Amino acid sequence: MRRFISGLAVVLCLSVSAFAAPIEIELVQYKPEAFRTFDALAEKFNATHSNIHLTISSPNEPITILKTRFIRENYPDIIGIGGDMNYSNFQDAELLADISAYKGLGKIKKAYLDIIDGLKFVPVPGVFGVPYMANAAGVLYNKDIFAEHGWKIPESWPEFMKLCEDIKAAGIRPMFFGYKDTWTTLAPWNALAVDIAPADVCQRVNLGETTFSKEYREVADKTLALLKYAEDGPFAYSYNDACTAFARGEAAMYVIGNYAIPQILSVNPNLNIDSFTMPGRDDENHTLNSGVDIMFCVMESCPNKEAAYEVLDFLLDPENIQAYVDEQNSVPCQTGSFKLTPMLDGMRKYIDAGKMADYHDHHYPSEMAVDAQIQTYLIHGDADAFLAKFDKDWTRYNRDIIAKLKKYMAEH
Repeated sequence: MRRFISGLAVVLCLSVSAFAAPIEIELVQYKPEAFRTFDALAEKFNATHSNIHLTISSPNEPITILKTRFIRENYPDIIGIGGDMNYSNFQDAELLADISAYKGLGKIKKAYLDIIDGLKFVPVPGVFGVPYMANAAGVLYNKDIFAEHGWKIPESWPEFMKLCEDIKAAGIRPMFFGYKDTWTTLAPWNALAVDIAPADVCQRVNLGETTFSKEYREVADKTLALLKYAEDGPFAYSYNDACTAFARGEAAMYVIGNYAIPQILSVNPNLNIDSFTMPGRDDENHTLNSGVDIMFCVMESCPNKEAAYEVLDFLLDPENIQAYVDEQNSVPCQTGSFKLTPMLDGMRKYIDAGKMADYHDHHYPSEMAVDAQIQTYLIHGDADAFLAKFDKDWTRYNRDIIAKLKKYMAEH
């Protein structure tokens, strides 16, 4: 009888386990334009995992929604966000779990782990995000126009300026910008800044070791110099206008990132595009402007971190990464032989070598409205006034971060 009861208990336990509800994991990601890709990933995950049920939300106004949920302490398990000041603020507020022990980090390129580490306000130990996809920004160019005229890719700033003169002399507009939308001014600014200024310039300024007036002078001068080769009245044209003009062959080049490619191809699917890294320096030792477009962060409040790690393992599966790359024209942050869009062939050697640096504006507080400041500078051309205001506003809007960093450095 005792043996029968023991056997019955085992059967009952197995039955309960078989019908146990799966662990619920909610992931909220901030790229609504990629919702179909994420919906497909969630469907595939749930079809292959019986112990975990994954829900991926791709809301409009995602950061606003996340902040509202955080205030109400209604936390998702995982968030997918960009490598920018929002990540810095969430990490500083101790909302994100330290995932240093997560084995999947070993698959991520060191350059991108370094980039998100550099986003911390203070250099505290720990890893708080898994870089997933990156952007690459520089110069897109019309391969057919270049081939027709025999133009070569410039390897230095003097070569770039000569190329622009040659294009102009041929009766072709060298570049389109679309500066009516202030954020577009950041495209050439960032591409030049990563090639010319120190990658850690913002932290160095916070520590009082240098100033933007010193470190950004050449960046400002060269950003202004590009206007000579722009469309007539670039401040009257929007981002959509610029994408359309480039797609129609109205300019030989477009200083922008890979994120513009889908918009351009929606106008002209047959456009023959390639790219090259902004040659901001006078020598050939360049750095690609690349930042983390989306990373996954496990929330500190997540009650089932092992289940969350299983979701991350799935997302990092090479097959799923390649599917995302194919659909979103992205650059994977994971090591491996992934097939990228041929439109990034000209940047591939920098991507493969990990010779890249983050967008400088990922470190700028939104209150500074740096994009609007750059637009005003480009209209009036007064570099001294622009840089002086940059330094003054930086101190004003980063006062708390500067104090926190100096205190940390003094204690450590």
